[in-house]
Amino acid sequence: MPIIESHYKPKFIFRNGHISTIYSGLFRKVEGVTQKRERITLPDSDFIDLDWSHAKAPTNQLLIIIHGLEGNAQRHYMLGSAKIANQNGIDAVCINLRGCSGEVNTSFQSYHSGKTDDLASVLNYITSKYSYDTIYLNGFSLGGNLILKYLGETAKLPKEIKAAVTVSVPVYLKGSLQRLMASGNVMYSTKFLKDLKEKLKQKQQQFPEKINSSDFNSVKTLKDFDDVYTSKAHGFKDAYDYYQKSSSLQYLKHISIPTLLINAQNDSFLSKECYPIEAAQQNPNLYLEMPKYGGHVGFYDEQNVYYSEKRMLQFINNL
Repeated sequence: MPIIESHYKPKFIFRNGHISTIYSGLFRKVEGVTQKRERITLPDSDFIDLDWSHAKAPTNQLLIIIHGLEGNAQRHYMLGSAKIANQNGIDAVCINLRGCSGEVNTSFQSYHSGKTDDLASVLNYITSKYSYDTIYLNGFSLGGNLILKYLGETAKLPKEIKAAVTVSVPVYLKGSLQRLMASGNVMYSTKFLKDLKEKLKQKQQQFPEKINSSDFNSVKTLKDFDDVYTSKAHGFKDAYDYYQKSSSLQYLKHISIPTLLINAQNDSFLSKECYPIEAAQQNPNLYLEMPKYGGHVGFYDEQNVYYSEKRMLQFINNL
């Protein structure tokens, strides 16, 4: 498809990528979403928690929402999508990836950018238990990469899945890692690393035979974390093998349902490869919108309803 021209023009202060990213991550508040938790058991006996919110009237439509790195179902970008869906007659379920719901998961594995088997398990559970005939997928950052990879690698999608909207997605993981580790992003990478090391400490306590103190102390960067834990826990040779195999960029050409990718040009987390113009031009199902502004998951707009949320609703309504 032709590249979509974006009409997003926020207030002047939110044209700064860092301001929009930080404000949206730390200060935005979304209220009025009532969630009910459901725990499901995965094939390896671990668990994932789903947080449901519902439209006022019974509906056959469901929006499935997936968070980013070290996020959860209560992040306000998650609640923002759930709220606009519920207000427009669509139920919503926010997935807490393994270990992200406030309780340590039971297996040595956790979640990562390419762990689509867990997404497939959740979809299988929902389509088996519930009667929704129309399901939309909505993912942010890491969660967006999961969705795009899943859509591109899955030979036969559940018939209920009709469309997807992904936001601020690092479709090329190695490039995004290099961007995150650059000096201009040190405040973000430092926070991510702190949170990840806290979880790594928990894994060390759970599985002392698999992570020793020397391993833990060797983690100084995000790449170190992926070398020491992510790759070893999930069957990759090293961090770069993980990045290569889990990047959704290589799967975009195979996406077979209408899918919108919104990546801001001033997103400091994304490398040039994360603007897949050629893939969008060659795949009639892939719609690429590259607003000039928005930072990383920071598409501030009037009345606390973000541009990315309005575009999500508009996209699925126009199918």
